[in-house]
Amino acid sequence: MENLSNSDENYDLGYQPSPSFVDQNDQSIPETPGYSTLSGESFVYGRTCSETSAFSDPIDDHSCCSEASPSHWPPKRSMAQNQAVLSRLGTKQRGSNEDEKQLDYLESLELELEMMKERFAKLLLGEDMSGSGKGVCTAVTISNAITNLYATVFGQNLRLEPLNPEKKALWKREMDCLLSVCDYIVEFTSKSQNLSNGTALEVMKSRPRSDIYVNLPALRKLDAMLIEILDSFEEREFWYAEDGSVSSNSSRTGSFRRVVKRNDEKWWVPVPCVPPCGLSEKARKHLRHKRDCANQIHKAAMAINSGVLAEMEIPDSYVASLPKSGRASIGESIYRFMLGTEKFCPDYLLDCLSIASEHEALELADSVEASMYTWRRKACIKHSKPSWGMVKELMSDVDLSDKNHILAERAESLLFALKQRYPELSQTSLDTCKIQHNRDVGQAILESYSRVLEGLAFNIVAWIEDVFFVDRAVTSQE
Repeated sequence: MENLSNSDENYDLGYQPSPSFVDQNDQSIPETPGYSTLSGESFVYGRTCSETSAFSDPIDDHSCCSEASPSHWPPKRSMAQNQAVLSRLGTKQRGSNEDEKQLDYLESLELELEMMKERFAKLLLGEDMSGSGKGVCTAVTISNAITNLYATVFGQNLRLEPLNPEKKALWKREMDCLLSVCDYIVEFTSKSQNLSNGTALEVMKSRPRSDIYVNLPALRKLDAMLIEILDSFEEREFWYAEDGSVSSNSSRTGSFRRVVKRNDEKWWVPVPCVPPCGLSEKARKHLRHKRDCANQIHKAAMAINSGVLAEMEIPDSYVASLPKSGRASIGESIYRFMLGTEKFCPDYLLDCLSIASEHEALELADSVEASMYTWRRKACIKHSKPSWGMVKELMSDVDLSDKNHILAERAESLLFALKQRYPELSQTSLDTCKIQHNRDVGQAILESYSRVLEGLAFNIVAWIEDVFFVDRAVTSQE
């Protein structure tokens, strides 16, 4: 009997498998293969890709319970077993209320431990649960985890309102866990140290890697500012209607996201409503201020994301797929315009093209980017160094009057103007290829973190614009 009692106590302290934590207030995200673009039902913003997270479980807003495999159901403990656990932990019994608090705390610790075990296992397996070694690398695993955590927390948040407390806690807890990897990504620098006898020694000292040291605190600050913007709409003069449309045949200039005719296009997006007399001047001032803040956050996150992507190595598979002729890639008319003018104006060229859809804009971005790298490679072909990684260094030695160099510079300015005009544009083929083949964990964290913050900031600006649009429509009718 003593052996049986001991085995029972050991069973309780052995942290038997229990189901992963599931927030019953969240919306479940369907599992998709790596780097598939989110549907409109999940996001408005196209640059944020959605994959199934290895670190966060899908969550359902409308579910009443979460089912787990019977083999993972935790055994129900008897009071005697719970008393034994508390006794082993040196906890004194001071009444039923304290016992319940202690047991709840013990259960939460056990759930946290099981979650950490699952995350660690999926990270090592590279999301390949078969264990056959066919999983993705660590960098891609963490990038997928951040992307899908964003989808889980913000994917169904389509309103200007504070984030659900459970979702906010989930976002903070899991992001802290994912970003903690950066604490161990360091670089070594030499430092002079004087001994007691006056001897000077040069020792190596570790410090955070420069890109992480600069960008990660900035991204954390942008994250906190976006959460603060959503929290500021706890008391508001407008509200949302699930169905209906406020106007017809109108769209925002320079954006493909329509704010009207949602019965046909985005019927699932809630429509903002304002009082019959419109918003007060105080509410409008508050909305303008938050829109300007979100705009600045969007620009900052976009700059960080572009910088990180620019530092990533260009995969050999993309280089092999480059066209032999940049002229054939972008088309004869665009080529003649880029080469035939002494002063190139990318905005004027975009106006002449009359881009009508996001698909056309993305297709143009892909072709311009491919042509740019084709011309750069041709400009550097006279050098004997064949490595594509040397292109950046070789470009400084290229003759600035070379035709290929001029075309590459103009293609780069055209691509930049295109992304500035349509900031909600999906990632180009090169960006997606870089993310898929990236092996640098630090760059993967910075890229995915900045990308999801960029998407959230863009959505907030779009939601505020929707409220302003309805407010203008109501006041104009009066």
